[in-house]
Amino acid sequence: MADRIPLYPVRSAADRKRAAYYSAAGPGPGAERPSSRCRLEDESAHLDEMPLMMSEEGFENDESDYHTLPRARAARRRRGLWGLPQLLCGAWVSLCTSCCDGLINVCRRKREPKARTVWLGHPEKCEEKHPRNSIKNQKYSVFTFIPGVLYEQFKFFLNLYFLVVSCSQFVPALKIGYLYTYWAPLGFVLAVTIMREAIDEFRRLRRDKEVNSQLYSKLTVRGKVQVKSSDIRVGDLIVVEKNQRIPSDMVFLRTSEKAGSCFIRTDQLDGETDWKLRVAVSCTQRLPALGDLFSIRAYVHAQKPQLDIHGFEGTFTREDSDPPVHESLSIENTLWASTVVASGTVIGVVIYTGRETRSVMNTSNPKNKVGLLDIELNQLTKALFLALVALSVVMVTLQGFAGLWYRNLFRFLLLFSYIIPISLRVNLDMGKAAYGWMMMRDKNIPGTVVRTSTIPEELGRLVYLLTDKTGTLTQNEMVFKRLHLGTVSYGTDTTDEVQSHVRSAFAQLHSQASGNSAGSTPPRKAQPSGPRVRKSVSSRVYEAVKAIALCHNVTPVYESRGGVTGETECAEVGQDLSDEDRTYQASSPDEVALVQWTESVGLTLVNRDLTSMQLRTPGGQILTYRVLQVFPFTSESKRMGIIVRDESTAEIAFYMKGADAVMATVVQYNDWLEEECGNMAREGLRTLVVAKRVLTEEQYQDFESRYMQAKLSGHDRALKVAAVVESLEREMQLLGLTGVEDRLQADVRPTLELLRNAGIKIWMLTGDKLETATCIAKSSHLVSRMQDIHIFRPVASRGEAHLELNAFRRKHDCALVISGDSLEVCLRYYEHELVELACQCPAVVCGRCSPTQKARIVRLLQQHTHRRTCAVGDGGNDVSMIQAADCGIGIEGKEGRAASLAADFSITQFRHIGRLLMVHGRSSYKRSAALGQFVMHRGLIISTMQAVFSSVCYFASVPLYQGFLMVGYATVYTMFPVFSLVLDQDVKPDVAMLYPELYKDLTKGRSLSFKTFLIWVVISIYQGGVLMYGALLLFESEFVHVVAISFTALVLTELLMVALTVRTWHWLMVVAELLSLGCYVASLAFLNEYFDVAFITTVAFVWKVSAITVVSCLPLYVLKYLKRKLSPPSYSKLTS
Repeated sequence: MADRIPLYPVRSAADRKRAAYYSAAGPGPGAERPSSRCRLEDESAHLDEMPLMMSEEGFENDESDYHTLPRARAARRRRGLWGLPQLLCGAWVSLCTSCCDGLINVCRRKREPKARTVWLGHPEKCEEKHPRNSIKNQKYSVFTFIPGVLYEQFKFFLNLYFLVVSCSQFVPALKIGYLYTYWAPLGFVLAVTIMREAIDEFRRLRRDKEVNSQLYSKLTVRGKVQVKSSDIRVGDLIVVEKNQRIPSDMVFLRTSEKAGSCFIRTDQLDGETDWKLRVAVSCTQRLPALGDLFSIRAYVHAQKPQLDIHGFEGTFTREDSDPPVHESLSIENTLWASTVVASGTVIGVVIYTGRETRSVMNTSNPKNKVGLLDIELNQLTKALFLALVALSVVMVTLQGFAGLWYRNLFRFLLLFSYIIPISLRVNLDMGKAAYGWMMMRDKNIPGTVVRTSTIPEELGRLVYLLTDKTGTLTQNEMVFKRLHLGTVSYGTDTTDEVQSHVRSAFAQLHSQASGNSAGSTPPRKAQPSGPRVRKSVSSRVYEAVKAIALCHNVTPVYESRGGVTGETECAEVGQDLSDEDRTYQASSPDEVALVQWTESVGLTLVNRDLTSMQLRTPGGQILTYRVLQVFPFTSESKRMGIIVRDESTAEIAFYMKGADAVMATVVQYNDWLEEECGNMAREGLRTLVVAKRVLTEEQYQDFESRYMQAKLSGHDRALKVAAVVESLEREMQLLGLTGVEDRLQADVRPTLELLRNAGIKIWMLTGDKLETATCIAKSSHLVSRMQDIHIFRPVASRGEAHLELNAFRRKHDCALVISGDSLEVCLRYYEHELVELACQCPAVVCGRCSPTQKARIVRLLQQHTHRRTCAVGDGGNDVSMIQAADCGIGIEGKEGRAASLAADFSITQFRHIGRLLMVHGRSSYKRSAALGQFVMHRGLIISTMQAVFSSVCYFASVPLYQGFLMVGYATVYTMFPVFSLVLDQDVKPDVAMLYPELYKDLTKGRSLSFKTFLIWVVISIYQGGVLMYGALLLFESEFVHVVAISFTALVLTELLMVALTVRTWHWLMVVAELLSLGCYVASLAFLNEYFDVAFITTVAFVWKVSAITVVSCLPLYVLKYLKRKLSPPSYSKLTS
């Protein structure tokens, strides 16, 4: 796959340096493994595999200097005889650049964000000035609106050219026509553009004002006061009610929930619909009353504003206690802006506002998107301008530069200015509006909204489609599918069998417990795990179900029916635990699905707080477990664990569940786990291995002392904590294997297959963990079942990234799965190599992606491939990616409308993308390409006639047609038939959906290229020459007859050329042709100023016009017929 990437050979003298570098690059003991692996390899193979676009000099430099190496080496190669001048030039350029950068920095006065100390309730104590807490999505201000809109229009060469031409008509010596013939079309284009931008800007302003005006309760010494969101400052104490948006980044101080924790919804921040648990600072949560927050002297020290939405480092300090209280703050103690409080009421201290909040920092500024077709047409207009200048120079040269030749040159430029038609922009803009109307009216994709009407053709040129996972490809609804115990497997159709096993197991335990109580025996002491006799099926099922019901981070939440506020609260011991009012909340939908399944089989989680958990048995008994330790899931560990004590038996058990690759090494020997995991993965199920280990009291006390000591360590805390936890993960009893399915959106598989057949490469960018993303990639057939998958190993340094990229480049035709952290490291040192390798993969899956990383990947694809990209998402975390892509599609789903409102196109289901691209995108591009070239042809043909006329009249700069003839030619006489090309289609929509390979041809841009443009130029020159020379040959007495014959033949030729171009007739096309012809015939009676009415009613006029028209059009009809017979296009083969 990557053999085509040049890899420079390395001299063996540098071998030892490189080996030393790799051993130094690895973090701690983990670095020995790559080094030992390299030593085992053959020396020659080692040399071939090590370099990756890098020579040995790269290893002798510090990592921070790596970016300067290629530039320095290239400079040394170029340096020779020209070294001194280049050195001087380089120094001069460097000096100028430094001066300019200095001036820019002084003008901007950009403030570098710093770590801060925030006193509770005292914003006036802030040492620095912080940004206002206002949201601003407008592109312009009151003063920059008109200049900004005009700049966006006149940066196009076409519009700038016509502005200069129109202004030249105020000079009497250059005036060649009426002012309205130039200013009316230009004014119309500008008026429509300004109105459209003003409406969009007003809508953005209204949305921002609505958000900034939301009222919040602010705690002061005198009590609560209402403040606007935009008036909140760093240091304020803000009260946020349930279902209210958090206005700024805060540290969580207090909550109305008795457990001292609350849930928040983060779907607009990271795209995940699951609720996240947040814990209040214990020092402030323990205060007796809310007003006591002002009676203590406390502050929060927070790190400088960061992009990372999954991490935070800070400390809480209370100075007025003896000794002072210090609490470490992490992500669990934060409430980020744009998240929503899901339970209770929270109070927080504001630490970041405005543009320094995590949500704003992860949102890129919207850009004005310009379609590739517009760029190509802009290039063609520049070519036409060069032709215009060349033609004018030729005319002046043939005049012999006589008299005021420069004035004649400018007059010729004005005479031939119709080579570049102003109506091109008008027709294209109206065509784009028509395409958008057709998309929104399509009954097969209901609910589609076109929010950016300037780029519908982009939908027909896409090569890369980058999609979110949660809510876009999937419904984010997890369903439990299978439980495998090694010898027996249970699915959704055998739930009643599992229920009976659980019932019988609990009945047996209950009888044993009553027997023990009759004999007055004390609770048995927990025994360590060891060899046991084979258990019955019922006991094995019971153990597995109990482990699943205990090993999680799920909290049951009850909606209080009697309360007026309808608050959500956790269950208490004496509360009515009715099943109807209970919902489960967790940070992962997998865990919710597992707990819901245990409820369905009889073991129900009824209560959970920070220290205890309660289960209800099939018989209605309540089992209480004390939570001793919880080890949450991380992307590095790929597992989560919990240690609980059964209050009835005093048994201490360590439960753990995780990915099969990790759990296989910690469970006792078995011969079925690997095979069954593979079977479930092939079915697209997300697998979790569940295991258990019973601990004695002494074992747990020993573990707890070592664990607490590791947590208080100031150096390598994470490594020491992980090492202590790993000491428990040995010889665990394998209880079972679970399989959970994430339901896909409707018709995701056929839609992805359709897009792949159309030549579109699909990348999945998700904030979810790698294992989940890989399962969905398989189940959705983004990655085919027989295709290899290369999972990129986590890397943290340049050396590790180098080794892993070399391992990846040896793979052929495999999908790439990479995490956001590894991607960041690789892009830092090997950006070009990674993107080139990834672009050759059939599919790419990137997990744990932040919103900023998603947008960066889009921009990298645009820079390195120069192909058109499309981003699809449904959450607020996808907005940056959608805005960065050439074409953004938002899906209205469970995660709100943020992505839909920010996107260029809004749809309701992922499956609608297929028709949007294959039918509407394809037809929009082909129609606009034909329309643009035909409008150019319309200007070229009349300019050719003007050139012939001027050459016959001794190169005089005299216009052939004046006044209304020129205006009528571009409007009522030809506009309707030409514009009717927006209704043309080469194949029917059903055929375009059936053969997506037709879409693949569009990416090559053959519908609008210099080749097709030159063909239209040749046609225009031929037809213009025939019309003008024919009229000159056939006229008899007066010049006015030349005008009548040539202009009438010109209008008829344009109408016939439209008929020649049309591939599928629509009734409106026929109406447009007849209407235009009727308008011209009717207007002949009123054009006495230009035509001789007596002459145009004669038979001679009719046959002369007919003869010239036939000569100009008939050869083209013959050539088109022969071409379709000898070399038919691909679409004609399907329609025949």
